[in-house]
Amino acid sequence: MDIKRLLTSLSNRILTQFAIVIVVVLALIAFNFGSIYPFYAENQLTSTGLIINSAIVALFLLGIGSILLHLLRYRREEAAIATFINNVEALNPDYFEGVPVSSMIAQRHGIMRTIQNSNGEINHSALAAMLNADEATQFGLIRFINNILILTGVFGTIVSLSIALLGASDLIDSADASLGGMGLVIHGMSTALSTTITAIVSYALFGYFYTRLGDVQTHCLSGIEQLTSIYLLPRHVKSSDDIVHKMSDLIKSVILAADKLKQTQDTYHDAAITLQQTIATKPQQAEELAQIRHILHEGFRQTIAANQQQSGRFAEELVQIRHILRDGFRLPPDSNDEQL
Repeated sequence: MDIKRLLTSLSNRILTQFAIVIVVVLALIAFNFGSIYPFYAENQLTSTGLIINSAIVALFLLGIGSILLHLLRYRREEAAIATFINNVEALNPDYFEGVPVSSMIAQRHGIMRTIQNSNGEINHSALAAMLNADEATQFGLIRFINNILILTGVFGTIVSLSIALLGASDLIDSADASLGGMGLVIHGMSTALSTTITAIVSYALFGYFYTRLGDVQTHCLSGIEQLTSIYLLPRHVKSSDDIVHKMSDLIKSVILAADKLKQTQDTYHDAAITLQQTIATKPQQAEELAQIRHILHEGFRQTIAANQQQSGRFAEELVQIRHILRDGFRLPPDSNDEQL
């Protein structure tokens, strides 16, 4: 996993560019205010140009404000991812220490834990598709503005040309109103030019930041899916290999216990034969026989205690294997599990 890429805050870069562009645009407007103000506001026969240009700028500012809010939100998500990775790198047993509960990575962990508790199957592809679909719905207003922003310039051009045609019509119909008609034609052409320029500049700036917002979203979502695949899935999904390894360890333990029990039986068998031979050959040595019986009794008691202890460990391991199998096959718990 490319840790450096995940720790990179792409949203901070875009926000820096955002601030630079705002400063540059304001500086250009202030430097060329003497040329811009007469072109947009002075000597206007109608308020059509001012209304359309104001609408274009208002739509642009609304979209830019929405983009800014989303960039700030993704910056918080990238900070949550960085905190999660730092916890992993520091070998912190709690990966989510310091991670906000409302962050995407914390919500992903909560969803996976809920599915596991309900004995459901965790489908990573379905979770990724759900997150992508949910994030896509966040950009409805931004997509709408991006689609119609350039059309507002076309609309302004059409309206302005209509005004120019009215002036031309006045020129044709009445020679006395020629000056007024000519002024209306010039006003219409000027308004068409101003609305077109405003729409093109606004669309260019808005389109760039909209594209960069998509890059930030992709960067954030890819980080969520990588962390899910590498760290979250192994904690919540038990694979068949894990169950096979547990069963293999259990079988080895059972074989070892069987060998020890066989050795114990052979020892008792040899001791019994020795005792019978001693009794048959030396009946007068009762004291020695009593000692032998005591030694055998103590050895038998210790062996039984050791076997009981080992059997208890086997029972605990069997209970653990049973729980692992039940979790692995997503089976509901029963009364026997609760008693165990």
